[in-house]
Amino acid sequence: MTVDERIALAETRVCTTVFPFLTNHHDTLFGGKAMAIMDEVSFMAATRFCRKRLVTVSTDRIDFEKAIPSGSIIEAVAKVASIGRTSLKVKVEIYLEKMYEEGRELAIQGMFTFVALDDDKKPIPVLSGLDIED
Repeated sequence: MTVDERIALAETRVCTTVFPFLTNHHDTLFGGKAMAIMDEVSFMAATRFCRKRLVTVSTDRIDFEKAIPSGSIIEAVAKVASIGRTSLKVKVEIYLEKMYEEGRELAIQGMFTFVALDDDKKPIPVLSGLDIED
């Protein structure tokens, strides 16, 4: 399987409804909850890509571009953006859909970096020569 095929197959989408227990005092999605959703969906995409044990080592940037009100539907989309020797970066976008209206818009985006680890928690190659075809 080629790297591009792996990237395409690893794309991960998670949808959820923003209920009041997920919101802050402004009745919008709590930023920490959004970040947790993003970390989880990016972890799933990264794991699906390389099938190795991974840990989150950084978030490069998270842009909260639009508040997400209670009663909305959100979709978090994670795609592998770049691959290093022992790490990979995953871009996550959260789209906002109003419950009873057509359309959707980008609300939040960010980048998460993961490192692959062996049983001793030492970094290992994300992909080995046996894992991919040229």
